[in-house]
Amino acid sequence: MVEITSATLADGREILYFDDQPHPDRVLVDARDIPTVAPASEMRRDPLTGDWVAFAAHRMNRTFLPPANENPLAPTREGQLPTEIPSPSYDVVVFENRFPSFATAADIEHPEEDNLLGMVPRLPAHARCEVVCFTEDPALSFKDLPESRIRTVIEAWAHRTAALSQIDGVQQVFPFENRGEEIGVTLQHPHGQIYSYPFLSPRLRSIVDSARAYDGDLFQDLLDRERAAGTRIIAETEHFTVFVPAAAKWPLEAMVLPNEEVPDFAALTDAQRADLAPLLKKLYSAVDRFFDGVKKTPYIAGWTQAPVDPDLRPGIRMHLQLFSLMRSPGRMKYLAGSESSQAVWINDTTPERIAARFKEIWDA
Repeated sequence: MVEITSATLADGREILYFDDQPHPDRVLVDARDIPTVAPASEMRRDPLTGDWVAFAAHRMNRTFLPPANENPLAPTREGQLPTEIPSPSYDVVVFENRFPSFATAADIEHPEEDNLLGMVPRLPAHARCEVVCFTEDPALSFKDLPESRIRTVIEAWAHRTAALSQIDGVQQVFPFENRGEEIGVTLQHPHGQIYSYPFLSPRLRSIVDSARAYDGDLFQDLLDRERAAGTRIIAETEHFTVFVPAAAKWPLEAMVLPNEEVPDFAALTDAQRADLAPLLKKLYSAVDRFFDGVKKTPYIAGWTQAPVDPDLRPGIRMHLQLFSLMRSPGRMKYLAGSESSQAVWINDTTPERIAARFKEIWDA
């Protein structure tokens, strides 16, 4: 049972506590005197690709690798600097990002129908970005959380997916986590984020197009054929399957896919949520054993969920894409000309080798 408490930060942003245990010391009032950030978020559509690009100039001076005593995601405790979280203890916390890429307050000086050059639509990037703190302990990682706490994170993802999907104009909700300075993480405290987008990401748009063009159930056929092949399957539970995609782009990559059609976190049953928590703990633990001599593998873990639009949701199954930019201990895969310029990927290994390594360390 998770108890949810909502409060307001000093500058008007919302903060929500997701508690799986009592917190009698809970403080809801944010006593800081902080200025309100006016998000200058806008988006423009590339006339050559049709992709939307977001612009958030107010993010230039956001917090960057602060010292331990200035950790903005730590609980606020007596004798220490106040943080984004007024309470001296918490389990899981979600709050609106102070420097968001997309914001419900976003506005631009030009009218909604403004077109640069008469061919580049320019609109406010109207959506919402949130921070998800997995634990109050800055020394931990997602893999270190007990299964009960991972379940609380899942409940937070489900709650926020449902809430953000109700924002006018939001078309996609994307929970994700970045870990490691190697990929640009600016806060070391264990946390993730949730972006809502006022458009479909290129990845989700491609998935929707592929599912619509496919004769049958694309996700079910993919899962059935991966199971039949067996070479890339890492683990199976009652409700989920973990495997390396046959066309994996990254030197370490794994996908978690529900065994039945589930569009997003909000649609997961209690049984599915309970099944997912221990599976994620095993997967994230295996990621940190993947490279010999590397204790904390840098990674990106992103949950692609079905579009908010009910007409586009059928046949789209939520899934986790977890990957690392590390190709061997101490060596990173940098996106050079082919990947960055043309989005033509060249992997330095094979999906079968990735899966074999996962199987080798899965129960270690």
